[in-house]
Amino acid sequence: MAIVSAAGSFLHLVVGLQSMPLFCLYLLMISLSGLWQRKVPALSGLRPLLVVHNFACCLASVCSLGGFAYGVWRSGSLYGRQTSDSLTWFFTLYWMTKVLELLDTVFMVLRHKSRQISFLHVYHHSSMLLLSDLSRRFYPWPAIAVFLGMNSFVHVVLYLYYGLSALFPDNPPTWKKQMTQVQIAQFLVGFVLAVFGYLYHSFCVYSIFYGLTMTYLFSNFYYHAYVKKSRSKEAKEVLNKKGD
Repeated sequence: MAIVSAAGSFLHLVVGLQSMPLFCLYLLMISLSGLWQRKVPALSGLRPLLVVHNFACCLASVCSLGGFAYGVWRSGSLYGRQTSDSLTWFFTLYWMTKVLELLDTVFMVLRHKSRQISFLHVYHHSSMLLLSDLSRRFYPWPAIAVFLGMNSFVHVVLYLYYGLSALFPDNPPTWKKQMTQVQIAQFLVGFVLAVFGYLYHSFCVYSIFYGLTMTYLFSNFYYHAYVKKSRSKEAKEVLNKKGD
């Protein structure tokens, strides 16, 4: 009963978030994206806008990373659960960045890149929109800043990659695979911190469950994008050699 009551309280907080209407509109946009793409041709000439957007997200993540790192350092603990005035503004900046990042999906719809709008993509963007809003309103703590700081670091790398790819489409960076490895490492470290927080610092169990879902989804993407393709390529090379 305690778990059910806690889940009900958590759901009540989430439903009342300022981001909830935007969350619903985001999911509605995705559900109608197929109809849009059948009726409207793909938009070209968006590359300059993509460059600006990606580097803006990268810069915002740099700022939130610095703010979170400073706030956690001042608190003196990775598991501090007190409201921090030095962190509050950066929690708001982080949430605004998650709102801005929803444009990733908008650009995919406009450019007819429907294959990129995977379940992982939608789950990650929509859940982080709500969780960042929840954190800034109710839990602007150093303990939460640790997780958001790690995510900010990953997004510095991520949007730097996207920005350079948009700026130099014929010569994009070669570290896409390593970028995914960094993303998975983030969730593994976050999972360990969440478990220790739950066992010794009265953290809620939801952070553990969320970390598990993200680790699984990103690991599954990594397997199909790199491991499975690599094995398939090696098998084809072996068959070709035998044919020779």
